[in-house]
Amino acid sequence: MYYWDKVEEALKYIEKKTSVRPEAAVILGSGLGRAAESIEEPEIIPYEEIPYWPRSTAPGHAGRLVLGRLGGKTVAAMQGRVHYYEGYNMQEVTFPMRVLACLGVRALVATNASGGVNTDFRPGTIVAITDHINFMGVNPLAGVNNDKWGVRFPDMTEAYDKKFIETLERAAREENIELKKGVYIAFSGPSFETPAEVRMARIMGADMVGMSTVPEVLVANHMGVRVLGISCAANYAAGITQEKLTHTEVLEVMERCGGGLSRLVERFLAEAEL
Repeated sequence: MYYWDKVEEALKYIEKKTSVRPEAAVILGSGLGRAAESIEEPEIIPYEEIPYWPRSTAPGHAGRLVLGRLGGKTVAAMQGRVHYYEGYNMQEVTFPMRVLACLGVRALVATNASGGVNTDFRPGTIVAITDHINFMGVNPLAGVNNDKWGVRFPDMTEAYDKKFIETLERAAREENIELKKGVYIAFSGPSFETPAEVRMARIMGADMVGMSTVPEVLVANHMGVRVLGISCAANYAAGITQEKLTHTEVLEVMERCGGGLSRLVERFLAEAEL
């Protein structure tokens, strides 16, 4: 079965399961799954029920698709994503984004936890992603192109929508939430980066580092979906302090900043023109 046939089968299942036709997709990263609790009239579909939909195995990722209303918009929220480091290939990692784009979403709000490369980003800092560096060594657009989804060579000049970032900045002011802006670099993981790699990332212009988001953003742009990226710097990246990094620490910080990020996403959706 071809990849796009699998996408079509998953799409048909979701369309039969729910009448919700989302305007926006929201990907909730590590420790941010509780943001889905704000969704009104939620309809929940576990990932394992959807044909070919990859299962989340990383800690802090519930593995459910929650559809309903948030900020006055119809949304499909992914409580957890899958990562390249879990053993999935890039087509599998971006399968949910393909399905949601075919379902009709016009906007993607992608959130994640990251390590602060920029020393001004103390743990808990919320950052609007302005651009990214793909250092994962792979690209989800490699392979045969489906011209119905997008062009062979999509432009990435504005991978993260500038108007969306302006709306997010306004929402942050209204919610009295400090918001920084920065460039995100993605490594493949699952090991945390070495201090030398973090120094390299800083030289390359990165402000925070992580192991996700870039694949979904590439596919969203390929399919004409506008993107807002929000990262929460859960810790300082390796070598900035003498502390060793643990995923438990990441989840603890994300739990603390989850409430503010949830309010910010909801206010953004309420004010954004999708």
